[in-house]
Formats: sequence, structure tokens, C-alpha cells
Amino acid sequence: MGRAPRGRRWWTVTTAPQSPAPVGRHELLTRLERALHTRGRALLTGPAGVGKTEVALAEATRAEARGETVLWLATLPSDREIPGAAAAALVASVAATVTWPGLGTGRPVPEPSPAATPASGPSLAGGPASGVLGSGVLDSGVLASGVFDQLPGPQRTAVAMLCREAPIDAGGWDPIALRLGIAKILRALTCRGPVLLVVDGVQHVDADSADLLRFALHLAPPALRVVAVETPEPYAETHEPYREGHRAEDPHAAHLWVPSEADVLRVPPLHADEIAELLIHHRLPSRMAGRIHRASGGNPRLALAVGRSLADARTPVHHAEALTLSGRARDLARQLLGAAPPAVRETLLLAALALRPSATLVRRAGRPTAEADLAAAERADLVSLSEDGSVTFTAGLLPSTLVHDACWAERSAGHAALAEVVDDPVEAVRHRALATERPDEELAAEVAAAADLARRRGNSALAAELALLAAESTPGRHGTRRIARLVDAAEEAARAARADLAMRAATDLLARDAVPSDRVRARLAVLDTAGQGLTGLDEMYVHAMEDSEGDTALRAAVQLRLAVKYVLADGDPERSRTAAVESAALAASMGDPRLAAQALTVQARMERALGSPDAETVLGQARALERAERPLGIRNAAQILTIRHALFDDRLDDARDELNALLPLVQRRGSVEDTIELFSTLAAIESRRGACAAALAHAGQSLALTLEAGLSPGPAWYTLALAETAGGSFARAASYARRSVQASEEEGDRVFLSRSRYALGRVQLINGDVAAALETLRRVQADERAQSTVDPSMLRWHEELAEALLAQDAGDEALALLAEVRPVAERLGRSTVLLGCDRAYALCLAAEGRTDEASELLTGTADSFGRAGLPLERGRALIALARVERRRRRRSAAQNALHEAASVFERAGAAPWLALAGETPAGETAGPGAGGEESVPALSSLTEAELRLARLVGQGASNQEAAAKLYLSVKTVEARLTRIYQKLDVRSRAQLATALRP
Repeated sequence: MGRAPRGRRWWTVTTAPQSPAPVGRHELLTRLERALHTRGRALLTGPAGVGKTEVALAEATRAEARGETVLWLATLPSDREIPGAAAAALVASVAATVTWPGLGTGRPVPEPSPAATPASGPSLAGGPASGVLGSGVLDSGVLASGVFDQLPGPQRTAVAMLCREAPIDAGGWDPIALRLGIAKILRALTCRGPVLLVVDGVQHVDADSADLLRFALHLAPPALRVVAVETPEPYAETHEPYREGHRAEDPHAAHLWVPSEADVLRVPPLHADEIAELLIHHRLPSRMAGRIHRASGGNPRLALAVGRSLADARTPVHHAEALTLSGRARDLARQLLGAAPPAVRETLLLAALALRPSATLVRRAGRPTAEADLAAAERADLVSLSEDGSVTFTAGLLPSTLVHDACWAERSAGHAALAEVVDDPVEAVRHRALATERPDEELAAEVAAAADLARRRGNSALAAELALLAAESTPGRHGTRRIARLVDAAEEAARAARADLAMRAATDLLARDAVPSDRVRARLAVLDTAGQGLTGLDEMYVHAMEDSEGDTALRAAVQLRLAVKYVLADGDPERSRTAAVESAALAASMGDPRLAAQALTVQARMERALGSPDAETVLGQARALERAERPLGIRNAAQILTIRHALFDDRLDDARDELNALLPLVQRRGSVEDTIELFSTLAAIESRRGACAAALAHAGQSLALTLEAGLSPGPAWYTLALAETAGGSFARAASYARRSVQASEEEGDRVFLSRSRYALGRVQLINGDVAAALETLRRVQADERAQSTVDPSMLRWHEELAEALLAQDAGDEALALLAEVRPVAERLGRSTVLLGCDRAYALCLAAEGRTDEASELLTGTADSFGRAGLPLERGRALIALARVERRRRRRSAAQNALHEAASVFERAGAAPWLALAGETPAGETAGPGAGGEESVPALSSLTEAELRLARLVGQGASNQEAAAKLYLSVKTVEARLTRIYQKLDVRSRAQLATALRP
């Protein structure tokens, strides 16, 4: 038993092991708390590594925070072979460290040194100030504690025998005295107050201890609550002897209570988004979150093992490469599979080889016990079975490990058996091809035909797999045909967004004597599946350019990919525009309107970013070509860019209507990346127009599809940050924005790095974390200027940065920034950008004491936002108006503005903004104003930055403390305090505190 969570070792009982709440487990913790409150007993169960101990740790931490005594009993498999081991660990450790009222004074026993622990057998080991107990043999003197001195003689002797501190006499055990002794010890614990006992690994508790503890817990008072953590062992019913000491006639021998006495809470696997958060928490690559989730099935232990294998790789694993699933990750999968006997694993291998595994299919393939085997595997949490008998592995790493560890003969026999019984000719061809090592042209042709059939059915993923299989089944003497099939396989993988298959096909092709055109096509397929991660593929671009020499059509295609790279990875829109112009010209010269339209679309994007008035003209040319030649997809298509331009211009109804008309078609026929693009754009539109519930739903769909496809989640997290800012939670919005920043940095995506920083800075500003917001938004400013971005409508950071500067008492810099952006917005006709500038400028006027002008400007700005169909912006302007009205000592007008803002937010479903409108504006505590109401007029002369500092100092903060909290230098604090004293006509901190009172 001496194992403690996370490799730590404790032994005293007064504090619980510290751990943050497990990722995504707040709802489960609430259910656990409810179960403990109502019944006092709870059993956490689930597969190994799913996070049961983390949930128990979080509950223990909460209990400790409430002042409860926390006991943690951790077990090991070897403990169940020692009668009484668990009970001995519990009573001995408690007795050795605790004294209780009502049981005499007692005297704590000094902590034993590590050298005192026996060299063999289970041991109790640890250090002070914790709550984890271990079991085993204790050195002499441990039972000298006062609690044992107060027990009746027979009970004291029995407990001493249990703890191996006294010999067992000829009379043997005294079971009654022993039970009563342990029950009294547990009851005595509650005299100090509520107690939480956590038994981690209850399946390893020996039968004798289970009997003793079951009796003691039955008599325990309600103040003793118990959480048991169990990893089920599925063979107890079918494989005897199941364990040493197990009573075959009693399947619940190790249970601490009868099942009806406790709530059973199954700890579920984490969702893909929660896996991403887990990876970020452990500083592991989050850009692979979707693929890691598929491999791990949401099992945190497996996910971390896969993530660490990626982090430890000698060279970074690119998005287009297969995951590294060796080492610790593969070993963990083998441990999970080891819970199943060999016969069950043989059945699981057949299921792993099948495309659509089911109990019926596996039975027909030669496993007559398929149903029983799969049921055993389901009890072991290796698979899940649906009502129709279909089989789904709980983690992608499990079937891949089964196949990886099987010898060729086993895999071949399995595929051959499945080929005979599947009812789909496409699947039959696949199994026949996988059952043989010998390349065969006739078979390869059948597989290629099956790939075409799968494509026509709309199963692009299967088509990509079969296309590569057809190429790999082609004999070497048909080298030209094999290369042609490899090119087809790479392009098929690109259509299916299967980056791993595209890379495999391209790697095989590039190792052969292929002509330059084929080499370029294979490389372009890899580039098209790389998503946001283009920075690690520079060599691909270089070789593609070299191989496209002399081929105008291919050169046009390469230039188009370079145009995308220049803006995403390099942050250079000027160079991107140049490459797009060249691509469009080359495509037009070759009579390729589809490629020309794509290139013109990229050019239009860059023209817009660079503030060129030609952007809409170029986009119109691309749209005209698209109407004549329908594009293959909508990513980088003129139609979707037209919608995004409408979004930038706040023509939101037009954008939404066109997008809703396009969505059903893309969902039926488009690629997953097309669907992600549409949901993401739709979420941004709904966020902007104040349809908050719809924005959250669309953003969630975008993220789910992104993670399922294994793409980088950075863009989807950015979209969710926008949606959460509108109608979810500012805290979650900040979390998603931070994740997007990290993923974009990992991918080297300059565009979304700037966007995600903007989303983060905006939320920080709204939450009042002005110093952090200023730092973040300054980085956005630097990013956008480095990328030569001119158009202020694409990312509206200017107004946010101006407000942050003003809040930090840098009004002159804020005014200069607004003066810089306003002429650009006027030249380009960005009317709603000008409204945002007006809101920020009004706050500058108020800071200068020109509150009448500020109030008038904010009133007009709020009305203009309303007419523009931007309710959240209108509400935000009204909140700013309320702050200014308070400065004007017009409390009633301020309240009216806040009530109006709250009404706007309530209609939009903008929950975080509604809560914000219900709060008193920061720093504004002036009493009632106009109409004979009293106030503190001098407070209106302070800027917001001065008010924040004044309140900190008035509450007792030193200059150094205030400087640290406000991220200022001490000299700046001193200078600002001097101005505050002058404005309020005070001479001391005490007078300042008095002046600040309402």
C-alpha cells in the first residue's frame, strides 16, 4: 500500500494532497459532493488512467479547505495477498499521529525515520503534513498513542495483533474485539469534526480488511464520509482463482459496503477540448489535440503519454505525419489490453482488422465465442457495444497496438477470414489486398476501382485509404503505373483531409524516379492537408518550385500555395499579393479559370488587408470566374471571401443569408475543412450581430469538427473565444483565446496568432485587467504593423488599445492612435470602425473633464450602433455612457443608461455583458447627483487610472504594493499620487480614504 498519488508519499492525516480540480470534471465533482452529502458514500469507477484519482484528489482538497480531516488510503495489488493489510495501515497510521478529545490526552508518536521501515514487505512510508496512508509492518512503539491506551484490553490486543505489534496467542484472533476496536477508532475521529476517508484502489483491499472496514463503516456516524476509487477487474466472474484470498462465493468480497449503500459514479473520458486543455496544462503540444484524443479515447493517462512522446521526439512531428505511438504510450495500451485473456485479445484483433466491426462479423470470421469475448472486453473498457452489435474501441491506440503487435501470419489470416464474410464488395477487396504481401496488378486494379466506388459513395476517407493501398499493391515492374496511383492517392488524401496518408503517398513517390510534374502534384497534396502548420514544410515549397520549372500550370499552382504560406506562416501580405497576382496570370494564360479564381481570391484578401481600394474589384473578378467554373471547395473561394468582407463591413444580414444558403450544400458534398470554415464564419457573424446562443452553437460545431479531423484547433479556439465573449463567459473566452495563442505559436500561424491575441486582450480589458490588456494589445499592434495590415475593419484592435492606454493614464497616446486610424477608416468607408473610435474618443474627452461632450458623443454612438444592427456594441457604449454620467454627478441618467444596456444584453442573450451591466462601474461610487442629490464633485476630476490607484492606496496599499498590482513603476505611482492629492485637496492617506467614501 505505500503508493501515493502522483508519485508523492505522505503519512499523516490532517491535510489532504493538494491538486487542482481535474480538467472538465466540475459537473462530476458536483455530483460527487451531492452523493456524499445525501448518502455519505460514493464509489468512483472507470478504466485505468481515466482520472478517478484526480477526481478524488479534487474532492479531498475541497474537504480540506472546509476544515475537514482527510484520510487517504492508497493500495497496491500485492496488498490483497496480506490478510488485514489495509485495516492495519488505517488504524496504525491514525493511531500514530492523532489524539482525540474524549480518548485521553494521548501522546503523538515521533515520525519514524526511513531507516526504520522494514526492508521487505509492504511499508508505510511518507512525510509530514499530508493525508495519505500506506499499509504494512510498523516499528515498535507506534501503538503507544493515547487512543490505544484508552481502548479496552481485548480490543487493544486485537488491534496490536492486526498491526503485527503483538504475537497472536494460542487463542487466535479476537474478531469481535477487533471489529469493535476499528469501529471505535473511526468513530473517535469524528469527534474532531467531519472526516473524509478516501480509499484509492479498493479492488486491492484484502478480504479480511474489507470485512473489518465494512463493519466499522456500518457503525460510523454521518460525519464520516467515504470515497472509494475502483478500477474494475473484469475476470473475477470467469477466471478463478481470480486472486489470492478472493472468496469465489462472494463477488463483492472487497467491497466496503453493500451496493445499495453508495452512489456509483462512473468517471467518463475527457472530451477532445478537455484533452487540449490537459495538454496545455502539462506544456505539451496542443496543436495535435484532436489526433491525440482519437488515439487516447479521452483517457488522460494515455493522452499525456502520447503527448510526451511527441514532445520528446528528436524532430518535431508535423501535422502531416503519423503520430509517434511507441514507448510509454504503446506500453500503456498493452497494459490495458493485458486485462483481457488471450482468447479475448484474439477476438479483438479481428475486430481491429475490420472496417466496420460487429459481433456477428467477428463470429462469422471464425470466433464462435465472439459475443462473450466482446462482452468481457466491454467490461474491461476496451470496447463499447451498441444494440446492433457493432463494436467501437474506446481508444484508437488499442486497435493499432493489437495490429502492431500481431505477427504477419495473424494479420493475414484475419484479413483473409474477414474477406470471406463481409457483405460489401469494397470491404472484401480491401481485406483481400491486406491479406497478401505479394503485389498483384489484377488485385491493385480491383482496389483502385473500389477506391473510385468509395469516392462516389461520398466516403472520402475510405477512398483515400484504398487509393494508397492500390498503389502499394502495384508490382514494381509496373513502375509508371505505381507512380500514377501514388499521385492519385496523395490527391485523394488531400480531398479527405488525411494528412498522414498524403505524406505516406508523397514519401513513397519521392523515393522513386518520378517525373517533375508528379513530384509537384504529390507535394501540393501534402501542402493542402497541412492546415495552419506550414512553417515546417519550407523544403516542400522549394522543391515544388524547382520541379515546376517549364510547366506553367504547375507553376501557377505552386505560386498559389506560396501566396497562402506568405501570409499565414511569414506574415507578409505584400509578398502574398505578388505571388497571387503571378498565379492568377499564369492560370489565365493556361485557360484554367478555377485556379485563376482561387488566385484572385487570395489577391483580394491581401488587397483588403493592405487597404487597397481595388480589393472589391479583384474579388468581383474572382466571383465571375467561379460562376462560370464551379470551384471544388469553398476554402479560399471567392464566395466565402465575399461573405467575410460583408462581415468586416458589418453587413451582417447579407452575410448570414448567403452563408445559410451555402451551408446545406457544403454539408452534403463539401470537405470537412469547408464545413469548418462555414461554421466558423457563421459563428463570427452571429457573435457580431448579437445572436449569442447561435454563435456558441456554431463555434462549438466548428471546434468539434476540427478536433475530429485532427486539424490544428487554433482557429476554432479563436472563434469560440469570440462566441464566449458575446454570450458565454469572459473567463472561458480568455481561456480559449490563450489556447489559440499557444496553438498558433506552435503552428507558426501569424494570422491567427494576431487574432487570438486580440481576442485575449479584449477580454482582459473588459474584465478590468488593464495592465495585461495593454501588454497583449500592444503585441497585436506590433504584429499587425509588422504584417503591413492597413484596413482597420478586419481586426478592430485600435479602439481596444486606445481604451487600455487611457485607463493607464496615457491619454495622449490614445488620442494619437485614434487620430492615426480615423483617416484610414474614412478613406475606406469603414463606418462602424469610426463608431468604435467615437466610443474610445468619448472616454478620452471624459478623462479631460469634458464630460458634457463625452455624454453627447456616447449617446449618439449608442444610437448609431443600434441602427447598424450591432446590439452588443450599443450596450457597451451605454455602459461607457453610464460611467460618464456618474462623473457628471447625474446618477439617475447613469442608472437609466445601465438599465437600457441590460435590456439590450438580455434580448441578445449576452450573459457576461448582462452581468457587467448589473455591476457598479469600476471606481464610480459617487453619491446621487442632479436633483438635489449629494455627491463628491472632486472625484469626477480623476481619471480611471487615478481612481484605481486612489482606491488601492485608500485601502491601505503601500506605493510598492500598488505599483505591483497596477504593473507600474514606483516613481509613476508617486507622481500619480501627487496629482490625486492636488485634485482632491488632501494631504494624507487618511484624508484620501475619507474623500473616497460615498
